[in-house]
Amino acid sequence: MTAADVRPQVARHAHYGALQFAPMTVEEIDAVVEIENAVYSHPWTRGNFVDSLYSGYQAQTLRDASNQLLGYFLVMLAVEEAHLLNISVAAAHQHKGLGRMLLDQSTAVGRRHAMRTMLLEVRESNTHAIKVYKRYGFSEIGRRKNYYPAANNAREGAIVMSLPL
Repeated sequence: MTAADVRPQVARHAHYGALQFAPMTVEEIDAVVEIENAVYSHPWTRGNFVDSLYSGYQAQTLRDASNQLLGYFLVMLAVEEAHLLNISVAAAHQHKGLGRMLLDQSTAVGRRHAMRTMLLEVRESNTHAIKVYKRYGFSEIGRRKNYYPAANNAREGAIVMSLPL
């Protein structure tokens, strides 16, 4: 991890004003899990987040001036590829451009580490997220059958998307 990844970074938003990106800490995982549980049908567990931090994944939170958690992302860096593992905006703050800010910051992390590509998987049923990723410049490069857990012990496919960095 470089110093650029550790220092909090300030971003500006038309509605929220000054926002701050900072490395996710173990102490704030409960707040992260609260958002995760509210926005996903099959959320990551507290253990998933803890394991990701201890594995050295790039994880950042986005907070407003009152220190309210608005969103977060986790990126795994591997040979020339940044893999966006999780990106979330708190339910009350969705559709206000914060997802775009999180994407900007996550891709900036990949670029700082000289990654050539960012990859992600998204549920086939998550049409809103697919549209956001496509508008951002991601392209579909494949599908993974039965990738995600779904209701009633079923499985759902994933769309694999890629963005040149």
